[in-house]
Amino acid sequence: MRAPGFCRHRGALPLSVAGLVALAACGGQGPTTPTSSGSPPVDNVAPLQVSSGPADNTVNGLYVSVTICVPGTSSCQTIDGVEVDTGSVGLRLLSSQVSLSLPPVSDGSGHALGNCASFADKSYTWGPVVTADVQIAGEKAASVPIQLVGEAGFPDAPSACSNGGTAANTVSALSARGLLGLGVFRQDCGPACSRGASAAPPVYFGCVGSACSAASMPLSSQLQNPVWLFPQDNNGLLIGLPAIPAAGASTASGSLIFGIGTQTNNALGSARVYTTDAEGNFSTTFEGRTYSSSYLDTGSNGLYFLDSSTIGLPPCPRNDSDFSCPSSTVDYAATNAGANGVSGQVTFSVANAETLFRTGNNALGTLGGPDTGEFDWGLPFFFGRTTFIAIEGQATPGGTGPYWAY
Repeated sequence: MRAPGFCRHRGALPLSVAGLVALAACGGQGPTTPTSSGSPPVDNVAPLQVSSGPADNTVNGLYVSVTICVPGTSSCQTIDGVEVDTGSVGLRLLSSQVSLSLPPVSDGSGHALGNCASFADKSYTWGPVVTADVQIAGEKAASVPIQLVGEAGFPDAPSACSNGGTAANTVSALSARGLLGLGVFRQDCGPACSRGASAAPPVYFGCVGSACSAASMPLSSQLQNPVWLFPQDNNGLLIGLPAIPAAGASTASGSLIFGIGTQTNNALGSARVYTTDAEGNFSTTFEGRTYSSSYLDTGSNGLYFLDSSTIGLPPCPRNDSDFSCPSSTVDYAATNAGANGVSGQVTFSVANAETLFRTGNNALGTLGGPDTGEFDWGLPFFFGRTTFIAIEGQATPGGTGPYWAY
């Protein structure tokens, strides 16, 4: 494990952040039934692993295996080391890891279609949109638009996508073989990308030759959260991870369970429901001030909140200020509140990141760092909890999504 150089990873930015547009506000779609009538139960549990990733170069990476198939065929491939990211939407796989020939998706003019996702660590993924049948555990979604990242021969990322950032187009750069975006929305961009090319954010691009320009994209052609396309268990999911010691653990194993209240193993129970705003956020009140941009993000490997001077936590001298290094562990309490008015206190701790890295552990529950103006509740939040993610427009026992519950 390399302690110096660990980057903040991953966290999609909302549309309100100018110039970096990966996760858009979706909405306005009516609720749908979570499970097909009369469908027999299927295996809805996929094992999760917290580790240093397939490149052995990160901490708090949450990984799952995903099977993709040429649509409507038995020509399939299973790819492990795919990071589960609740801060984005859609399946993005490194082209170098995919051996199948998958049919491309074109824009409205028949041109090759590129997708761009920009993330909070200034990295981005770029590549063509193709379709695949997607299977996780016993759940299968047919003909899902996904992204192939770093496809050889595809046009270079336009400047509106790269924006001076770093291309996450290798296993080392991505710390994964792909990203499985399981946020609260159905599509990665939603209505914002279907209102006409002149108003479209830099997410979808029609490419002619080597030139790519922003394109309007109907909802059905956008990258999809595959869960809502499952025939059953399609209203959301839950992530269950064990509690870990203060100094961390070498690895941690958990479960990704599909559906909310659709089988005996995904009951909402006593979990509190925190509905979100149009960008998937709730609010966090911390030390007397309320911050409206808060979200739960397994793709961020730490708890990122406020800036170093505000919270009085010194940045680590050898990690480009990505993480905090207090002289001793600091305990905090904050209150999260949903748009529905439900609120609850969260206690958490931040330890010296460099001390944590020296343990050699890869599952770290007290890793934190600065983030001006918002609360990014990264993977440490999920340890010792069962966390539900309800998808927009999908009916659940806790109401219609989008919401988070824990």
